[in-house]
Amino acid sequence: MATTITHLDAVSAEEAVDELTALLIDAVAAGASLGFQHPLVPDEAQAYWQTVVADLAAQRLWLAVAVTDHRALVGSVQMRFPPLPNGRHRAEVEKLLVLRSHRRQGIGDSLLAFAETAAIADGRTLLFLEVRDGSGAERLYARRGWTKVGVIPGHARYPRGGFAGTAIWYTTLPQP
Repeated sequence: MATTITHLDAVSAEEAVDELTALLIDAVAAGASLGFQHPLVPDEAQAYWQTVVADLAAQRLWLAVAVTDHRALVGSVQMRFPPLPNGRHRAEVEKLLVLRSHRRQGIGDSLLAFAETAAIADGRTLLFLEVRDGSGAERLYARRGWTKVGVIPGHARYPRGGFAGTAIWYTTLPQP
């Protein structure tokens, strides 16, 4: 099944809120440390996506999604832009999500590559992110040449309880 990666603006994201909500609920149910606890209820997930739509409209955030050839949304990735002038060269990658039913098909890699390409086009030279230490996602970042800086122990709660270390990763990008 073919997957297409595309950038969403605020209007397109608003139209996709229901699918994005299902994606986030699936990720939290799978144990992803995304700031939410299990069970994540649809109202809470939708409220989160409404803040994303507002941030997209204010150009504080960038969003891309993976869509199958059957028009099903199966993944997403975000980049948050620092508001102050001394941070305009960097962005934080946030919430790289792929539905459990579509993992291990290269979708996460495609989403991250798309984000990196968009960051380069926007003049960003540094990307960074936080991820649960020891998660499978770390293999993706290592394969793509990202560098692990270190781990903050007990930084986040697992969705089902307990504390997780958070690993900080970064990559430098070529200038356009």
